[in-house]
Amino acid sequence: MNLPYAEPFRIKMVEEIYQSTREEREQWLKEANYNLFNLRSSHVYIDLLTDSGTGAMSDRQWSALMTGDESYAGSRSFEQLQKTVEKITGFKYLLPTHQGRAAENVLFSVLVKEGDVVPGNSHFDTTKGHIEIRKAHAIDCTIDEAFDINDLHPFKGNINLEKLEEVYKSHPKENIPFCLITITCNSSGGQPVSLENMKAVKELSDQYGIPVFFDSARFAENAYFIKKREAGQENRSIKEICKEIFSYGDGMTMSSKKDGLVNIGGFIALNNEEVFRKASNFTIIYEGFITYGGMAGRDMAALAVGLDEATEFAYLESRISQVEYLGNKLIEYGIPVQKPIGGHAVFIDSLNFLPNVSREEYPAQTLGLEIYKEAGIRTVEIGTLLADRDPATRENRYPKLELVRLAIPRRTYTNNHMDYIAAAIKNVYERRDEIAKGYKITWEPEILRHFTVQLEKA
Repeated sequence: MNLPYAEPFRIKMVEEIYQSTREEREQWLKEANYNLFNLRSSHVYIDLLTDSGTGAMSDRQWSALMTGDESYAGSRSFEQLQKTVEKITGFKYLLPTHQGRAAENVLFSVLVKEGDVVPGNSHFDTTKGHIEIRKAHAIDCTIDEAFDINDLHPFKGNINLEKLEEVYKSHPKENIPFCLITITCNSSGGQPVSLENMKAVKELSDQYGIPVFFDSARFAENAYFIKKREAGQENRSIKEICKEIFSYGDGMTMSSKKDGLVNIGGFIALNNEEVFRKASNFTIIYEGFITYGGMAGRDMAALAVGLDEATEFAYLESRISQVEYLGNKLIEYGIPVQKPIGGHAVFIDSLNFLPNVSREEYPAQTLGLEIYKEAGIRTVEIGTLLADRDPATRENRYPKLELVRLAIPRRTYTNNHMDYIAAAIKNVYERRDEIAKGYKITWEPEILRHFTVQLEKA
């Protein structure tokens, strides 16, 4: 008999979670103005809001915390992190930041100016926000297959080269600071980018003199998909694939709270000394000195270990297999989800799930609220609320897909939790015809509204 798969770790500590009643949850949602970000964590049974900084660290990482060097300048924890980053990515210059959006803020302060355009594959919310707050524009060049949830294209994060070249041809070179490749591509469903596509993007960009940067929050998960799905890559190690990935770029930003396996932190890594020196000034202004950048020494030490662990196949197989397990359960129940299943999350297509809720009443947010009411599971909307308003017209931007993201924290929940999640969503799906009304906005900020927007029933 073949032995079944088992996780390559054992559990050393547990945390109690509270299972509330439906009546409690309905009251808590009303108090939160129907914004899942406003819920207290103690009011959430299973938290799938994000996989960012919500995972469990290993014993090696906890040990590293105790060896952290808290020197203001030149700490050995920074040296340890710098050596690890260079070993994995090949980039020799490192600027730590307190998280990924801080890395974007520092780098974009150097490179992005008013009137610029930044092409890429479905920029994520904070990325687009940092571009647009500088009165520049993000242009989505993702392949069309990414927006058909039933298309089984193995690399739905790929950039369409014809779309990208059209951007290069139609805008002056001085108004295109870089092309941004997000790996994996969160906004299109946690979908990977192939090595072949990265290489082609780099070659095309070099022809036009445009740098290529990576949004690398889930680069290790992307490398896993390359190993599993791309011809000729199956016998290579994850670290070998990562090294080649970054050879097709001029630099990267990183939210270490994802594939760094830590609860806080980020960084910029690059080889261009001029950009590094300019970014160093903004790091000092916004973050801290260039050898800590808003991170404690202990957190840099834990991050160095986390990056090493995250780029090992056994860990990635365990992590991504659990996400796939949940996705397959939902497919078994007839739930419309983005296929193939992504690396860090399962994405539900709310337009097919709730056909009676108009787009003006935010069907993805409506579905997320229904899932919470059903079972105390917190998810997040990747739809019209997140897409925000057009900066010029102030009209809603309606993306091609209205998704609810079930982001799975790393090494945190068991497959019993996945079964519970799937059963809860099945229950909502069975009463979907009863859900005909959504929500309307009562207050919103100027930008990145989904974090703090207030809603009421329509």
